[in-house]
Amino acid sequence: MGRINTNVQSLIGRKVLANHNSELNTSLERLSTGLRINRGKDDPAGLIASESLKNEQRGIDEAVKNADRADQVANIAGGGLDEISGLLTELQTAVVQAANKSGQSSEERNAGQLQVDSILQTIDRLSSSTNFQGTKLLNGTFDFRLSAISAGVTDVRVSNAKYAGKTLDVNVDIVASAQQAGLFLSAGGSALNLNTGSSLVLDIGGSQGSRQLSFSSGTTLNQIRDAINTFTDVTGVQAVVSGTGVLIRSKDFGSNEFVSVKVTNAAGINSTTNGDSGTPARGIYNRQAQAFNSNNTTINTSFASGGNGVLDAGADVQALVNGTKATAVGTRINVNTDFLGFDATLSAGNAQTLGALGGSGSAFKIAGGGAEFSINSRVDIESKATLGIQNVASTNLGTSAVGYLNSLASGRANNIANGDTTAAQKIVSEAIRQVSTQRAQIGSFQKNILGSTQRALRVTGENSAAAQSSISDADFASETARLTRSQILVSSSTQVLQLANQAPQSALQLLG
Repeated sequence: MGRINTNVQSLIGRKVLANHNSELNTSLERLSTGLRINRGKDDPAGLIASESLKNEQRGIDEAVKNADRADQVANIAGGGLDEISGLLTELQTAVVQAANKSGQSSEERNAGQLQVDSILQTIDRLSSSTNFQGTKLLNGTFDFRLSAISAGVTDVRVSNAKYAGKTLDVNVDIVASAQQAGLFLSAGGSALNLNTGSSLVLDIGGSQGSRQLSFSSGTTLNQIRDAINTFTDVTGVQAVVSGTGVLIRSKDFGSNEFVSVKVTNAAGINSTTNGDSGTPARGIYNRQAQAFNSNNTTINTSFASGGNGVLDAGADVQALVNGTKATAVGTRINVNTDFLGFDATLSAGNAQTLGALGGSGSAFKIAGGGAEFSINSRVDIESKATLGIQNVASTNLGTSAVGYLNSLASGRANNIANGDTTAAQKIVSEAIRQVSTQRAQIGSFQKNILGSTQRALRVTGENSAAAQSSISDADFASETARLTRSQILVSSSTQVLQLANQAPQSALQLLG
């Protein structure tokens, strides 16, 4: 009380006032900016978390825009394919009309061919003109580039592929062979030996249909073969002579194929009169019992007991592709994973040979290409989405086995004016299947990859924004309360400091 050189109470008051002024300024700054963290010293750990979330949020926003752009590209490509699909339907109609040759004049067929030519030209024009910002979409620009394709692997169509290096080796390992359905008919000799006046009557069926055939005594194996092959397009079954019998097998491979033989009339072929001394014994053998070996003498079903029919089914090839089990129909394999999707047709030899295609190498290599989109906030292989869009020009629609769409043009082998309309319809059907498959792949890409990713990104973006806000944004209710408190404390501290500064003046009273 009596000291005037050092006013301790004034120093304390000044310190407290400075602290309250700092708190007041902080509250004013937060209320004016709306942010709780305006500089590193406000919350060092919170600043790191806030900036990380802010960066993630910006990446998510851009990824949503990328997905929107990818959807636009897919929409344009899908629109072009939709139009081509309609043209192919018209082409199918024209082929069916042209098949009615006796009901049409040559002028009508020629007019129909003009329509076919126009459709083919339009398909080619759409293939080369459908574009996004000048980049053509349906002419193979976004198809994957393939190299080192093994012999016997055909019609490879890659729908998606993600890989880190310059190329991706596609390894195909056959673990179970494809099979045709097959039965072996043993006649015990080079010709049938039947009871006098009797006929051997067989109902022979396959995946396409069935036919009943009758054979008299003395009919040779070659004649039986020719009779069965006459109806191959109807039954889906073909025959070859093998030893002392006829091998009847499905035209195609796969579990959808079958061969059935029902003996409607055995004609005494197994009677004691005719004996059963042939090798192998007269009868019907299935594939499991004698594996098409004409020297196998273990009979499966005799002709006399074949009235209930004997049936054998084929089998699809079973393959592993880069360690993933492939889906197969006959000799065609298909894989669809996040990192690789393709379908291809294997030759009969490849589909029936166990082991890796290409020996120590790969079945084929993917060396780039495809449409690539980044649909996540991070740029890495997981964030990539790829889509292969094949060339849909008339020279590319079809397969090496059935032919290509451009063969329906005027002067070509499958034109509808005077060409092979049966082959033409098969080609058009295959083209329709390919375009429909491509449309489905694009639609699946939009719905399941882009659509799902966009929805997930938006939810993640909302949650990231909420988390970032809870860390960095100012709580106005709390800050206004602090502001009021700081204002009151600053005011009271100012008055206290004023009183503390007046206190030393009382020492003058001691001077009298």
